[in-house]
Amino acid sequence: MFRNMFSSIRRNIFRVSIRAFFQTTCTVSLLAALSVSGLIRPVSAQQPAAEPVPVPGSAADLVQQGQKLSREGRQDDALVLYQRALAKSPDFYEAHLWSGVALDLKGDYAQAQEHFTKAIEVAPADAKQQALRATAVSYQFAGDMFKAAQNELQVFNARLAKSDPVGAAEICNELARMYLESGDADHAFKWYKMGYETISHKEDLSDADKNLWLFRWESAQARVAARRGQADEAKQHVAAAKAALDKANNPDQARFYPYLTGYVAFYTGDYKTAIAELQKADQHDPLIVALLAESYEKSGDAAQAKTYYQKVLDINAHNPTNAFARPLAQKKLAGS
Repeated sequence: MFRNMFSSIRRNIFRVSIRAFFQTTCTVSLLAALSVSGLIRPVSAQQPAAEPVPVPGSAADLVQQGQKLSREGRQDDALVLYQRALAKSPDFYEAHLWSGVALDLKGDYAQAQEHFTKAIEVAPADAKQQALRATAVSYQFAGDMFKAAQNELQVFNARLAKSDPVGAAEICNELARMYLESGDADHAFKWYKMGYETISHKEDLSDADKNLWLFRWESAQARVAARRGQADEAKQHVAAAKAALDKANNPDQARFYPYLTGYVAFYTGDYKTAIAELQKADQHDPLIVALLAESYEKSGDAAQAKTYYQKVLDINAHNPTNAFARPLAQKKLAGS
């Protein structure tokens, strides 16, 4: 029963998505993802599972060394090692992937996308989705949501094809997050809704998981409403999110609640509350740090704002939140 239902959903979603895709000229118009900060795993900054130690001096070893330098913010040094790896093995997937990451973090988006395009071409089957998602993030860094969505949509459809509602819903939320932080609340809402509807058809969800996904959906609606300037509606969804979170009884998710309340406070103009709430949230998340910087800036505290914008640049993640936060921080600091 589930397989037939999900196959029907997949066909309908695919038809609507493709139709809307070709109807759009400037931005991707797709029918109908919550990615509360951290709920979706980092895209290309995610470290792979433990593997055998590579042979010293091999292409794999050079890339591993480069990743360490990249995490330390030494992108030029990392790129030297990646180029040495590519000299040894021109089609080495990881070298192209991580070259793209380093170049994005430097702000060299066009060169980064060349490496990501090659990474997609040479990626092993089990890494193809990673390459597509990393490429989507690269386009988000560059402010090109049309191409970012093209890559995300490929992953979404691949997961639907494998009847993976959880994975498909996560991609819906990831794409929605990209749209939301790009300022497109309407497309964000459509993709968040699609994510919630997709997971709702999974028949074996536990009550705890149902409430967890409800928390994500209510949180998404709260943030979308806040971006639209609908303060009362946003607060109603925050309350519903808190009720669902309590029912989910998942302590690991509780840390995302201050991010939600801080986000809503910021976009509804309550900067004092935004600062208080966001300081309780994950200070390793670049979007949270960027929101703190903006909150201080709008409160008239330029010194604190500058401190937090600099902290954003100290975070060397390659994910949807940093694709928004890092270019913002670079722009703000360049103008200070």
